Amino acid sequence: MLGYSLIETAPGCRATPFHNHRYNEEMFLILEGHGSVRIGSERYPVRAGDIVACPACGPETAHQIENTSDKPLRYLAISTTKEPDVVDYPDSGKFLVTGRVSADDGARTERFRFMGRPETSLGYWDGED
Repeated sequence: MLGYSLIETAPGCRATPFHNHRYNEEMFLILEGHGSVRIGSERYPVRAGDIVACPACGPETAHQIENTSDKPLRYLAISTTKEPDVVDYPDSGKFLVTGRVSADDGARTERFRFMGRPETSLGYWDGED
């Protein structure tokens, strides 16, 4: 139940928005270059050989890696792949729900993805008779 990605971030860039996962853990192994990781309200320097662990939790564990150097920053992102997952984006107030749902034939699954903001949530009886 692990997924992984090799990520290369250009100088001055970030690979993802500041976010946290409610159900999946993430770990990053810095392979080349240096930058910083923002975790909650703190920032920490990172460089080749560093490992950053991000547990599943609320916005207090939100994280983002930024390349603060003038050369590419390469790292391996490893995470659990539990579904469904809920991802919070504290800077923008968004959330994302992802997962798989059974298709009508029951033999396969289809991807489900919804991004929104809490204030745009519909009421339970919205559109019902």
